[in-house]
Amino acid sequence: MERITRTRVGILLLIVSLIIGFFSFKLYDMQVIDTGGDTNNITTFETLTRVKAARGNILDTNGNVLVTNRASYDLVINHYVLTSSATPNATLYKLVKLCQSKGIEYTDHLPITKETPFAYTLSDYNATWQNHFQTFLAYRDNLDSDITAPLLMKKLRESYGIPEDWSDEDARAVLGLRYEMSLRFCVNSLSNYIFLSDVDTDTLASVLELNIPGMNVEASTVRQYSTKYAAHILGYIGAMSASQWEQYKDKEGYSMDALVGQSGLEQAFEEYLHGTDGTRVDVVTKDGTLVKSYYLEEPKAGQNVQISIDLNLQAAAEDSLAITMENLRDPTINLEGDGLDAAGAAVVAMDIKTGQVLVCGSYPTFDLSTLFENYNDLLEADFQPMFNRALQAEYPPGSTYKMSMTIAGIDNYAITATERIYDAGKFTKYEGFSASCLYYTNYGMSHGTIDCTDALKCSCNYFFYELADRLKIEAIDATAKSLGLGESTGVELYERLGHRSNPDTKAALHTGDDARWYTGDRILTGIGQSENRFTPMQLCTYITTIVNRGTRYKATFLNRVVSSDYQEVVFENSTQILSETKISNTAINAVMEGMEKVAHESGGTAKRIFGDYPIRVAAKTGTAQTGDKSHSDNGAFVCYAPADDPQIAVVVYGERAGHGRSMGDVAKAILDAYFGVDQSGETLPGENEIS
Repeated sequence: MERITRTRVGILLLIVSLIIGFFSFKLYDMQVIDTGGDTNNITTFETLTRVKAARGNILDTNGNVLVTNRASYDLVINHYVLTSSATPNATLYKLVKLCQSKGIEYTDHLPITKETPFAYTLSDYNATWQNHFQTFLAYRDNLDSDITAPLLMKKLRESYGIPEDWSDEDARAVLGLRYEMSLRFCVNSLSNYIFLSDVDTDTLASVLELNIPGMNVEASTVRQYSTKYAAHILGYIGAMSASQWEQYKDKEGYSMDALVGQSGLEQAFEEYLHGTDGTRVDVVTKDGTLVKSYYLEEPKAGQNVQISIDLNLQAAAEDSLAITMENLRDPTINLEGDGLDAAGAAVVAMDIKTGQVLVCGSYPTFDLSTLFENYNDLLEADFQPMFNRALQAEYPPGSTYKMSMTIAGIDNYAITATERIYDAGKFTKYEGFSASCLYYTNYGMSHGTIDCTDALKCSCNYFFYELADRLKIEAIDATAKSLGLGESTGVELYERLGHRSNPDTKAALHTGDDARWYTGDRILTGIGQSENRFTPMQLCTYITTIVNRGTRYKATFLNRVVSSDYQEVVFENSTQILSETKISNTAINAVMEGMEKVAHESGGTAKRIFGDYPIRVAAKTGTAQTGDKSHSDNGAFVCYAPADDPQIAVVVYGERAGHGRSMGDVAKAILDAYFGVDQSGETLPGENEIS
């Protein structure tokens, strides 16, 4: 009996213990862990902190880091701790006054103007932030969504206990911070309030001296540029616009305040570079004591993108381009006078066998690391330094178009590779229209009787006037199109498409009699004038397509993508063919022979720069009228090397550079760097000049 009694007592005690344990847990759950309701009855609170993921690096083709991240610090406010403090308004007042005195801009999403008369600024925010504002109105005393901004400010002053003797502007500043913290209570998905990002040491020290309850320092990263080159193509990151948020909001790893690529390769390769932020749960007491912390999701760094740009070549190209254009504008150096009004310029180099872009530069350039500080000055600077001329400037190609004409002439049976035409100096076949060879204009002399290879060598305009007269514009246009002129190159960055000279183009660009197509338009098209306008990137693709005998490769900046720890290749880019066109060996061989003569034979317009070059080069100069007789002509230079085993194609274009010879030194600097050649450059004779 005694044993049975002890057993019953034991069971009873166990039941009582379980009951006590259950109610103790519920009490703890309500008082310690519960995160809803009135914070005055809670001893601890769970808050979410977003832990920023590092963005992936951008590297050149040799592994040199071009864009990376540097360590930085954010000031984050734990809303529960601050609002649980004794005097939150007075504390926030001190904080905003400090920021105002030091000109510090902080995060404030309250959609009301900062000065009276108060008005809504909802249109400045995306749909999600606008929805958050409506949620806030319902959360704060069920405020009507149609309430006016002044009345809302009055009610918020009363609701938050803002002193009556504060000015409207001071009250608005503090209410902006109270709004941010209230959002964290009524919108569960929002993490702790990032008050300041990338805080400098002085600001950090000043703010921390205020001893703001709940103010924490969180480690972060910001973008850092490791090179001064390639500014036009690397691009930059920035806060999302309303339209961008609509694009990214459903993608994994994007918060509303995420920074995304806004231009260049940062934008083109956003999907690889962007990391996935982590979420950390912090359990804190009212006085800010951290009880425990754990990750709901750990941050995942972005992947690293290796691009095709060769930094050594890019540096050689940009440095030489700047020196060339500045020397042209210097009358103590440019004694000839042509090109004293030189403006902007561009350069592109491409791997002939793959379509990978090795160099892409524009002059003048700018410093990405100080872009935002100098933005307004850059907008007003001479020659539009932020304009990417390599991809977006549309230029008349001048005599660099003559290779396309040669192919069109031979493959449409308008001429044979060996047929010789007499250069009469002036083309006067049609009444009311005449055009002269520049050689005749400059020296009153003729090139004599020449075939197509010699016509390319000395860039005889008369020869190509005659050839254009023998061809229909449809044949001229179809050949240029097949070689990529006026067509997308497939490159990952935004590019202009330009246009080919034909009746449709002229009709689209002009009105009235100016829109009519004349025989003279076809004749001028033959030397790269009339309505022909192409980008330097298109011209480079055009050269590679000729060298590849009609196979046009997609231009690309992408080499490969590797994991954040560099241990795994995520994506390896491959060569892609955009189009293939049948070109006869006779036509290709004639063009390549003519371009080689340009660089190495007497009378060739590039002989003085490449005549004794240790590597055989094939080239073509071009001089294109700007349409304004008060300005110098544009200058174009294209080449590839080695001539017997082509590897690299180079295009250089100078606005108002005077003539094609002006750009030759830039191409030579690139080839020097590519092939490791060490020799001083020489002056390149102009197109149709005696060498």
